Amino acid sequence: MPYFHVVFTLPAPVGEIAFQNKAAVYAILLRTAAETLTTIAADPRHLGAKLGMTMVLHTWGQTLQHHPHVHCVVPGGGPSFDGTRWVAVAPASSWPVRVLSRLFRRLFLRELENAFGAGRLRFFGKLGNLAKPQAFARRLGDLRRLNWVVYAKPPFGGPEQVLAYLGRYTHRVAIANSRLLSLAKQQRPTSPGKTTGRAARPR
Repeated sequence: MPYFHVVFTLPAPVGEIAFQNKAAVYAILLRTAAETLTTIAADPRHLGAKLGMTMVLHTWGQTLQHHPHVHCVVPGGGPSFDGTRWVAVAPASSWPVRVLSRLFRRLFLRELENAFGAGRLRFFGKLGNLAKPQAFARRLGDLRRLNWVVYAKPPFGGPEQVLAYLGRYTHRVAIANSRLLSLAKQQRPTSPGKTTGRAARPR
């Protein structure tokens, strides 16, 4: 079957909150991205079926800047709710990215607000003021007016390409050797009378 590549990206102001609250916000990102896809897929106007997916969380971009987003590998269809037939996805344009974006924004901000109310968020430095309920409420209002980015790429060529895509993220490290400019010995004390160590400088 064909597969679709759907990506959910957090706006930069939310990324700042995520950087100081990684466990809580990354969990919200994964949950709400999944809920967004399953909700839209369940709608008869779009697919009217159950939907499975594989999700990969990225917290950094190619430039090694904090950039939380989720890559979703989504099959081109799903079983009907009565379990009697397979419902196939129409061309890629059938994934309504604007609808996905708005629902994702609403679900994410609702969970973020709940996390704040439950005391699961902490703020430091330049974000310290957000610990105040009124300031946090204003930030939520600003975030509701932003356009959130969700997009769907054309289908993969087949299962082999999907496995190759996922393999690049399950069998590689964040900074590959090819991105290192130099590797040099560096003296570093480890125990009395012994020194060893290496230092690498990334691109």
